[in-house]
Amino acid sequence: MKISRRALMKYSATATAALAATRIFRPSGAIAQTGEVNLYSSRHYNTDDTLYNTFTDRTGIRVNLLEGKADELLERIKNEGANGPADVFMTVDAGMLWRADQAGVFAPISSTVLTEKIPEYLRHPDGKWFGFSKRARVIMYNKAMVESSELSTYEDLADPRWRGKILIRSSDNIYNQSLVASLIEANGLKSTETWAAAFVKNFARSPEGNDSAQIEAAAAGLGELAIANTYYLPRYLEDENPKKRAVFEQLGVFFPNQSDRGAHVNISGAGVVATAPHAEAAQKFLEYLAGTEAQEFFAKGNNEYPVVEGVALAPAVAGFGTFKDDSINVSTYGENQVAAVALMDRVGWA
Repeated sequence: MKISRRALMKYSATATAALAATRIFRPSGAIAQTGEVNLYSSRHYNTDDTLYNTFTDRTGIRVNLLEGKADELLERIKNEGANGPADVFMTVDAGMLWRADQAGVFAPISSTVLTEKIPEYLRHPDGKWFGFSKRARVIMYNKAMVESSELSTYEDLADPRWRGKILIRSSDNIYNQSLVASLIEANGLKSTETWAAAFVKNFARSPEGNDSAQIEAAAAGLGELAIANTYYLPRYLEDENPKKRAVFEQLGVFFPNQSDRGAHVNISGAGVVATAPHAEAAQKFLEYLAGTEAQEFFAKGNNEYPVVEGVALAPAVAGFGTFKDDSINVSTYGENQVAAVALMDRVGWA
C-alpha cells in the first residue's frame, strides 16, 4: 500500500477506510512487531515522524498515524463510534483537549509513570489526558523599537502607551482563547473584559495570519510587539534564507508576569480514546511520550519546552532564558473557553 506523506482528512464510516488514510511507522531493526496503536493527531510537525519511528523501534508497536485539524479529527472519532479504530487523540491546546473530554472521547487511565513525571497542572485532574510538551505564549518585541525594561505583564498591554503597536492573531485562534481564559481565571470575568476592551484598541492592525505573520510584521516594524508562541521564532534562525534569519535577530523574547503568577503556558497533549481497540498499547505510547527520549524530541525537534524536568532545551530556546510559568491547571482553559470567546466577541476582537 502506498502511504501518502500527509494524510488527507476524509470522513468515513468504517475502520478500514480510516486506516487506509494513515501513515505507518515500522521498526528499523529486528524487533518483532507485537501490536499497533492508531494515533489521531493534529500535530503537523515532520520531526514527530522520528518520534513515532523510535517508539516502534523500542517496543515493536506500530504507529498508524492519521493527521488532520483537531476539530475534524474530534468529529471523526465521534462519528466512528464504539467500533472506531482510534486509540489516541493528540492535539496542541488544552482547550481542545477539554472539548474532547466534554464529548466523552477519553477514558481515564491510571499510570504511575505519567502521574510521577508530568506535573499536576499540566494534566487532567482525573487522568483523561496529559500534556507532553509546553509552549509559552509570550511578548516578542522589536529590539530597535522597544526596550525589555518597558515590558511587564499581559495586563499592562492594555495601557494606552501601546496604542497601535500590538500584533496578534484573531479571536478564533484557540491559543488566544486559552490565553484569555487564563486571564479570566486569574483576574475574573469583569476585569478581563475591561482589559480586553482596552487591549484591542492597541492593535497595530486588524488580526490576520498565524503566529509567524505576527513575528514577521513586528520585525518589519508594522508593530512593535507580537504575541506568539516561543517555538515559532527559532524556525527563523534555522532557515537558510539570510532575510529569515535576520528576523530572529531583530526580535527579543519577554516572559510576562514574572513578579506574580508567571507566563502563560499551553500544552500539546493526548489521551486514550474510550473506545480504543488497543488500549494497552495506547497507554504504553503515552508513557513513552513522558520518557526522556521522547521529551528530547519535543524539545529539540520542534523547539518546545519539555514537561519533564532535567531535559535539555534546544539551544535557541535555552537562549531565551529561564522563566516562571503560570501553574494554573491548564484544564481551566477549557472550562473558561465559552466565556472567553463571548468576551472577545463583545469587545470587538476580530
